[in-house]
Amino acid sequence: MNALLQVLQMITRSLIADKIAAWLHHDLTLCELVDWAENALLREDFAENDASELAAIVGRLGAADVRNFGLSWEDCEQLLKQLGYVAHVDITAA
Repeated sequence: MNALLQVLQMITRSLIADKIAAWLHHDLTLCELVDWAENALLREDFAENDASELAAIVGRLGAADVRNFGLSWEDCEQLLKQLGYVAHVDITAA
């Protein structure tokens, strides 16, 4: 059922930011993030008026497994900024 919910979800700024955050928190592997992004691009189900900007961001995530692209902390900060979000680091004792 979780896969069905993913298929029915519109691709919004919030959803993309959540996927980036899940990867940064190690809740998603890079492979899972890339798979999600590639599938999202195929669906072209962008909910916002600025679908081309969202598609470009998702396209960048979809290329993160390519050696020349990768996905760094700085990349995530920039992508989140484009989405209207700010990333913060919180360090706590283990």
